[in-house]
Amino acid sequence: MATLGPSATVPDDARGASIALGNFDGVHRGHQAVIATAREAAQAIGAPLGVAVFEPHPRRFFQPSAPPFRLQSAGQRARALAELGVDEVFEVGFDAALSQSSDRDFAEKLLRDCLGARHVCVGADFRFGRGRMGDAASLARLGEEFGFGVTAVAPVGGEDKISSSGVRAAIEGGDMERAEDLLSRPWAIEGEVQRGFARGRDFGFPTANVALGDYVRPRLGVYAVRVDTGDGVLLPGVASVGVNPTVGELPAPLLEAHLFDFSGDLYGRTIEVELIHFLRDEAKFDDIGALKRQMTQDVIDARRALIGR
Repeated sequence: MATLGPSATVPDDARGASIALGNFDGVHRGHQAVIATAREAAQAIGAPLGVAVFEPHPRRFFQPSAPPFRLQSAGQRARALAELGVDEVFEVGFDAALSQSSDRDFAEKLLRDCLGARHVCVGADFRFGRGRMGDAASLARLGEEFGFGVTAVAPVGGEDKISSSGVRAAIEGGDMERAEDLLSRPWAIEGEVQRGFARGRDFGFPTANVALGDYVRPRLGVYAVRVDTGDGVLLPGVASVGVNPTVGELPAPLLEAHLFDFSGDLYGRTIEVELIHFLRDEAKFDDIGALKRQMTQDVIDARRALIGR
């Protein structure tokens, strides 16, 4: 992955790509259509397939105090792009200078001079430049002038188009099946396992605790999950996303995953937790006994929900 500013240059062997351009947060099915079109162009002109993304996300740049909204970590996005056969990922630094550039400067300095793009594919609703002055039509005109082709890709899903906002809405509502359909894979949270109060272990349900960080906040409650502990093997489990109202409310929601039939030490390891099915809302129980009885039932329900997964 190359991290770039608009005045940077890339190595000669990375220039001249057919580039899918956008934020690609989630790499959902709509993004995949843009990348597939860029791949077709790459094959037609004998060029490598590249993806150019913006970091930080423009939404975070313009709204620094906005609630967390990301669908993926940078690592998850990179892996998803690699699985699609992307040869080069260009991470473009989104800063004040880029946000205030004209559509012409964007096309000339970033796409032509920096990336040496031979073809650029964008979603039909793509906007760029100061005040969102540029669109797919203006990019096509500029491409003619600066020597690269442009393809605008129609939304996937028609009027109910697939979008990152739609994925976020599904996750916030606990509709993990809908999120999985839009993404073409289960939605997952990746992070380092932190030490907690070990209350789950005391209750007979040891958990791996992961901070939610920049991820969009899923509906608070309990989920059937699958967990990759770092070796690529998915282990079944049940997870709570919430603030632990029964045993002492946390300052922020936390992901606490209990892996079935697992006894290893995960502290300090990076794991990825797929949220497969929403089981129930977070609840405050009258006593610890009631909480433990519900946790036992949660394990039963999660095992049932994961049959065939």
